[in-house]
Amino acid sequence: MSTLTWAVAAVLTDEAGRVLLCRRDRGGRWALPGGRLHRPGCPTAAVAGEVRRETGCAVEIVDLVGLYHLSGSPCGGPPTPDPLPDVLVHVFRARTRREEAETPPPGCTLSWHVPDRLPAEVTPVTRAAVGDARAGCSGVLRDLRPDPATTILAGGGPQSRAGDSVPPAPRAGSTVRPAP
Repeated sequence: MSTLTWAVAAVLTDEAGRVLLCRRDRGGRWALPGGRLHRPGCPTAAVAGEVRRETGCAVEIVDLVGLYHLSGSPCGGPPTPDPLPDVLVHVFRARTRREEAETPPPGCTLSWHVPDRLPAEVTPVTRAAVGDARAGCSGVLRDLRPDPATTILAGGGPQSRAGDSVPPAPRAGSTVRPAP
C-alpha cells in the first residue's frame, strides 16, 4: 500500500441545483473544489481554506457528505502489484457566503454543472460524492477502486483510470445516513 494522502473537497450548489466544479490545468479532469492536506489539521477548517484558495469563494460548511477512499486495492485487501495513490477524501456539503465567486487563480477553470449531466472527464470521487449529496446522504463511507475495464490513453500508452460510476449500493461495512 502506498502512503495515504488526505484530501478535502466541497459540494457547492447554486439556487438552480448546479454543482461547482473546477478543472486544474488544461486537459485535467473536472473535480470538486478542494485539495490535499499537507499537514495534520481539522478537515472542516482545511476545506474552507482550500475552497477559498481554489475558487475565491468564502464558504460555510453545512455537513459531511462522506469519506471516500480511492486506491488500487480494497480496504483491508492485499496491495496491488502496481499501486495507485491511496487517497482518503473528506467531502463536505457547503454553501457560499457571497453571491459571486472571485476570479479563480491561474490554472483553474470554474464551471457550474447539472448533477445529472456531469462532464465525462470527472474524478471518481466527484461523481460518487455529487450522487451522494444529491441523494441527501450524510456520513457516507465509500471504498472506490479502479475499474480495470476502463482505460484512457495518456502519454502514448494505456493507463488505468478509476471507474467513474457511483457504486450501486453501499458495501458491507459502508454506512449511509440521510441528511438532516
